[in-house]
Amino acid sequence: MTPHTLSHMRNEPMTEQMTGAQALVRALENVGVDTVFGIPGGAILPAYDPLYDSTKVRHVLVRHEQGAGHAAEGYAQATGRVGVCMATSGPGATNLVTPIADAYMDSVPIVAITGQVASASIGTDAFQEADISGITMPITKHNFLVTDAADIPRTIVEAFHIASTGRPGPVLVDISKDALQAMTTFVWPVTMLLPGYRPVTRPHSKQIREAARLIAEAHRPVLYVGGGVHKARAATQLRELAELTGIPVITTLTARGSFPDSHPQHLGMPGMHGTVAAVGSLQRSDLIIALGARFDDRVTGRLDTFAPHAKIVHADIDPAEISKNRHADVPIVGDCREVLTDLIAAVKAEGRKGDYAQWWQALNALKQTYALGYETFEDGSLAPQYVLERLSSIVGPDAYYVAGVGQHQMWAAQFIGYENPGTFINSGGLGTMGFAVPAAMGVKMGAPDSVVWAIDGDGCFQMTNQELATCALEGVPIKVAVINNGNLGMVRQWQTLFYDQRYSNTNLQSTRRIPDFVKLAEAYGCVGLRCERPEDVDATIQKAMEINDAPVVVDFVVHEDAMVWPMVAAGTSNDEIKYARDMAPKWEHED
Repeated sequence: MTPHTLSHMRNEPMTEQMTGAQALVRALENVGVDTVFGIPGGAILPAYDPLYDSTKVRHVLVRHEQGAGHAAEGYAQATGRVGVCMATSGPGATNLVTPIADAYMDSVPIVAITGQVASASIGTDAFQEADISGITMPITKHNFLVTDAADIPRTIVEAFHIASTGRPGPVLVDISKDALQAMTTFVWPVTMLLPGYRPVTRPHSKQIREAARLIAEAHRPVLYVGGGVHKARAATQLRELAELTGIPVITTLTARGSFPDSHPQHLGMPGMHGTVAAVGSLQRSDLIIALGARFDDRVTGRLDTFAPHAKIVHADIDPAEISKNRHADVPIVGDCREVLTDLIAAVKAEGRKGDYAQWWQALNALKQTYALGYETFEDGSLAPQYVLERLSSIVGPDAYYVAGVGQHQMWAAQFIGYENPGTFINSGGLGTMGFAVPAAMGVKMGAPDSVVWAIDGDGCFQMTNQELATCALEGVPIKVAVINNGNLGMVRQWQTLFYDQRYSNTNLQSTRRIPDFVKLAEAYGCVGLRCERPEDVDATIQKAMEINDAPVVVDFVVHEDAMVWPMVAAGTSNDEIKYARDMAPKWEHED
C-alpha cells in the first residue's frame, strides 16, 4: 500500500515530490482541463516536458500565440468552461495580449499561462523578457506572477475560480522558469487565499420588487438583453419573463440567440447596425430593463440623446457596470439567472399586467415598414447578404457561427437566424480582426459533434488563416465562408459615406487574386471552393456541408460596394438612423 493510498484512506491531503512544472500539469489535470492551446519556447519549456506524458490534457500546437488565445476563447464560449492557452515569455506572451483583451471585453473565461525568465533575471531586460503581468493588468480580471514552485497548484486553482465566477474573464498566470524547474512538495487539494474576492450573485429583493412595479406601470417597456444572459445560462428564464409580461425583446451582438429570432416578441438587434424597430424601441421607451448589458456606445449612439424618456432597470453581476454610462433608476447587482427567476416571481406577485397594446401597434408598424433588406446588383455579382441568408437556410440554427469584425460580422448578425443561445460567437467589444478562424477551431474542439462555420472577411482571414494548418493536422473540420469583397470592407464603407470616396489603403487586391484563397486552402491541407454567382450559392454550401473529414474554405466573391444597413453614424443620435443611404425612417410623431 502506497503512502498516497494511506493518505487518501485517512482523508488527508495528498503529498508528492515533483518539479514545479509537473505540479503545473497535475494541477491542470485536477481542475479538469482537457485541452490547452499553445506554442512552446525557452521559458515555458520545462512545462512542456511533463505535458508530453499527460494522458488527460491534449495540447494543440497552434501556429501563432494569438490563435491560441482566440481558440481558448472559442472553446470557453462553446463549452461554458474555462479555456486555456499557453505561451513562452517575451514575444510569446505579448502575442497573447490581443486575445486576453478580447476575452476581457466580452467576459470570456480563459486562463493564460506564460513562462517567465528566471526570477533572478526579472527586471534585467533578459533575453525574451517582458513584464506581461504589468502589460496585462488593465485587461485581466486578475493576474499572478509565480516565482515559488510551491505556489503553483494553489495559483492555478485560484485562477480558474476567478476566471469562471462572478463576471467571467481572463486571468494570467506568469511562472518563472526557475519555479518550473525547482523541486516542490505537491499538496492536493489546496486552500484558496482570496479574501477580497466575493462576487455577489443574489439580487436584493427590494430592487426586484421595485423593478416589477415599474414593469406593471410602464406603457412602452423594452427588455434590453446583453451577453450576460447567455453567460448566466438564463435563456429559459428570459423567455418566461418575456412571455409572462408581453414586453418586446432586443438582443445585442453578444446575446444573439438568447431569445429566438422567430419569436413574435423579438425586435432584432439594437445599435449602430441594428434594426429600425430595435433602435426605435429604445429611443421611444419609457422603461428599459437591461439584463447583462453595459450600455455600450455602439448601442446607445450619442449618449445624451439615448432613450430620453426611459427609466432604467439595470441588472448586472458586475457592480462597476451599473450606472457607468447611463444612470440606473433601479440598480440590481446579481447573476442574470437569479435576477430573472426572482423577477418572474415578483411580476406574478404584483398581480397586474401593463397595457402595451398601443406600444406593440407602433413597434409592429416599424418591423413591417423597415424590415431588413439589401441591394442586388445588375451585373449579376454576388450580394453578401444573400450568401448569409442561404447559409442560414441550408445549415440551420443548430450550427455555431463564428465571426470576426467588420461588414461580414454585421451581415452574419442580421441575416442568419439564431434560435439557440450561444450559437453566434464573435468579437463584440474589442472588435478583433482575425478572431474567426482560431475561435472556430476552439468551438469545434469544444463541441466536436456540431457544425461550425467561421464567417470571415478577406481582410480578417489574412490575419490568422495560418491556423487552418492546425485544423488540418489536428483533425478539426471547421468550415470557413470568406466574404471576399477585395477590400477592408467596413473601413471602405466609412470612406464611401464620410470621406468623399477617397479609398486610402483599403483595397486588398487591386488587380489580381493575391492570395488565391482556394490555392491557399489547398496548401494548408484544406478543401478550397469558390463561388461568384448567386445561382451557385446553394450548391456550393451543400458541397461544403458534405465534406466532414477536412476543413473547408469557401471563397465567396462578392460585390465591393455592398454596405451594411441600417446604420447610425458614429457620434450621432440613434434618432438619426438610416435604413439605406440618405433614407431615414419616418417616426410616428413626425408629419
